[in-house]
Amino acid sequence: MAYFFKEPSHTFGEYLLVPGYSSSKCIPANVSLKTPLVKFKKGEESAITMNIPMVSAIMQAVSDDNMAIALAKEGGVSFIYGSQSIEDEAAMVARVKNYKAGFVVSDSNIKPDATLQDVLDLLDQTGHSTMAVTENGKSNGKLLGLVTSRDYRVSRMAKDTKVSEFMTHFEDLVYAREGLTLKEANDVIWEHKLNTLPIVDENDCLKYLVFRKDYDDHKENQMELLDNEKRYIVGAGINTRDYAERVPALVEAGADVLCIDSSEGFSEWQALTIAWIREHYGDSVKVGAGNVVDKEGFLFLAKAGADFIKIGIGGGSICITRETKGIGRGQATAVIEVAKARDEYFEETGIYIPICSDGGIVYDYHMTLALAMGSDFVMLGRYFSRFEESPTKKVTVNGTYMKEYWGEGSNRARNWQRYDLGGSKKLSFEEGVDSYVPYAGHLHDNVLQTLSKVKSTMCNCGALSIPELQQNARLTLVSSTSIVEGGAHDVVVKDKNVDALER
Repeated sequence: MAYFFKEPSHTFGEYLLVPGYSSSKCIPANVSLKTPLVKFKKGEESAITMNIPMVSAIMQAVSDDNMAIALAKEGGVSFIYGSQSIEDEAAMVARVKNYKAGFVVSDSNIKPDATLQDVLDLLDQTGHSTMAVTENGKSNGKLLGLVTSRDYRVSRMAKDTKVSEFMTHFEDLVYAREGLTLKEANDVIWEHKLNTLPIVDENDCLKYLVFRKDYDDHKENQMELLDNEKRYIVGAGINTRDYAERVPALVEAGADVLCIDSSEGFSEWQALTIAWIREHYGDSVKVGAGNVVDKEGFLFLAKAGADFIKIGIGGGSICITRETKGIGRGQATAVIEVAKARDEYFEETGIYIPICSDGGIVYDYHMTLALAMGSDFVMLGRYFSRFEESPTKKVTVNGTYMKEYWGEGSNRARNWQRYDLGGSKKLSFEEGVDSYVPYAGHLHDNVLQTLSKVKSTMCNCGALSIPELQQNARLTLVSSTSIVEGGAHDVVVKDKNVDALER
């Protein structure tokens, strides 16, 4: 007969951390959030160690090259979505690797026959006032000039004025040829008192832009995650169907780590995918796998050779797998069981395989709970989709700015590779929804605030590192009444948008 688990599964919202002894050293400034991304042997270090325990989900609405750059600056890793053509995904990876912490591929480009209105529309879309004027209107086109906010005055110019009439022309620009170092580029900027330095090839085609402000940003981003060549670290999603073509392209583009994007990791398809990677690349190509929710699933992927393992089925905010298929498990219970299996595996083999909690994060403190329960890092979709750097449109809904957000199992995404079981290449039914999330501004400010909460809570638990938190944390299940009591209650909360009446 069927096997029945004796205990109900629980979510993060059913747990609280119990405070532990905090010494005088337990202050947020002393907390380290460094965490391994890929497996390593006892006594050794992980080939990739993140500075923060956050990665972005492998989703069309979350992770593109812009998100990857923004998150790498903070010390995390973005996994660029795989539900696109191999060429397009590889191009995104290449743009991240070519960014070189200062060399920027222009995302604001316009043709010379465009109008001032087109400039204003592009400014509203990207938020960037510096625009490259290229022959084809693309980032790699022949550079004809630049447009900045100093080149036009909206109040004194007709909206149909051609860009060619007010742009700063190429012959009047200070530019540099491809091949110089970032230090040399910054020297040119300071020597000529520039805000922007275009980098062009021998045919005057635009390659990068170097901004004066990025010099300061580079100095400010002390936690940025770089490879040995001082390039940003980036991940990429793959599937269990076209890996023989996709993996080589992503590796050539410079991807530092791959991850099989699937709703079900306890599958021979994933074992076959990992086996192919090991046969052709050995251990040089790092690949995560998942998702699983129990010990058996973890051990299967561990023995298959996964470099990290994702946990979670049906816990995402836009995921309806549990509703449509009745498959899944409470995220907290899943993390606890898999973490125990990970520790036992480490004791038996001497190989530590990091685990990632994917889904179930509603509040910032849920991240701390996931880490305390044993997760090495968390994968976030909704959280990152709210930010300016996500690839989706910013729209107005009932007077409020929102960002579009949809699941990979929705009809909009049509990511059949993630959900099929080897049948026809079609999505027979939806396992995700199409939605909106409140726009939250820029990634940097939000991540900074979230991590300050995580560090503060860790101090309350007497932990200065994630391993200490996992070792020392004390957790308790709470009743529904306790959950209600945890928020504001028995009071009328003031509306922050309404000024208090003066007496």
